[in-house]
Amino acid sequence: MVNLRLRFCGITATVLLTCVCSLAATQAGGGGDEAFGPVVRAYLGYLRNEQEVVDDRVSRHEVSVAYYRRNSNRIRALRQMAIRIARDSGNDYLPELEAVARDELGLLFARPPRPETLLVGEVLRNTFRFLGTLRSGEVFYVFARLDPYEQSDLMGKGVDKSGISRAPTRTGPGTGAKSATRSRRVTSP
Repeated sequence: MVNLRLRFCGITATVLLTCVCSLAATQAGGGGDEAFGPVVRAYLGYLRNEQEVVDDRVSRHEVSVAYYRRNSNRIRALRQMAIRIARDSGNDYLPELEAVARDELGLLFARPPRPETLLVGEVLRNTFRFLGTLRSGEVFYVFARLDPYEQSDLMGKGVDKSGISRAPTRTGPGTGAKSATRSRRVTSP
């Protein structure tokens, strides 16, 4: 009889623990994504899938620990920026985001800008708008790729010889950012 009660209590505890763990995993996996529209939720789901791919590759020893760490941090930075943009704008829209470390700026630009000179809202080469920096294990510089309409609008307005249209907010490592809706026109002398 005592043995039967112990088994029943053990099974009940196991089922209860499984339910609690399942609920916690569901809430952690969603990360409160239900507060956003379908576009933002889809992007956050895409980032979760990317993290799973990176996790899988490191578990199979296909990538180095340094690669894993950098890409996991990059995914976290992109998630933080996406959530910030969605909350600040209140819109179910995200631009195409790029997060690069200092030594990766050459992946986006033929002649990489000096990070300490970047301004939040600044448009570089009529292609990217600098959104700011995020510290996620290391500093990532986050850019939004301009859509073709924004690019043609900027080309019609003109920019300075360097291809940079400036906005007034300075940023540095670890500072947040708010996306400027329009870049300030700069005229050349």
